[in-house]
Amino acid sequence: MKYLYLLLSASFVTILFASCAGNHGLQEKAPATMESVYYITEGEIITLYIPVTAIQSNRVSLDEVVFRNKKANLVTSPDSPGVYMATFETGKPDIIMSSDPKDEYANKMPQMDEKTDFELSDDEAILIFTQNSKVKYYKLKGVKERV
Repeated sequence: MKYLYLLLSASFVTILFASCAGNHGLQEKAPATMESVYYITEGEIITLYIPVTAIQSNRVSLDEVVFRNKKANLVTSPDSPGVYMATFETGKPDIIMSSDPKDEYANKMPQMDEKTDFELSDDEAILIFTQNSKVKYYKLKGVKERV
């Protein structure tokens, strides 16, 4: 009887962990109609562009994106309406070192690597969006560099 209890407990725990290791809410359907996603590298800054042709803005909000283990907020491009962009810093920022702590207040927080539950290659990104007050995730594939 003791062995049966242990076997059932072990099976239950295994099934519980296996169901948690799924796709973590990764959506199959895009939250908006998008053209091909691309990025531009300028020195130590990568800017990711997501051209959106149609979105239900009353139900869907594009919030953040994870690209190459870095997370950034999405903002609408001031130059092109309908294009969302995110900026990633890949280099080390200049740091102000001073004996006066007030001078060091101008230092920016570094953009740390984001630990995600998703396996991403260099041409993939995770779009984090809110739909009907629920946070959801969508994998962007085929992200190309434009020169």
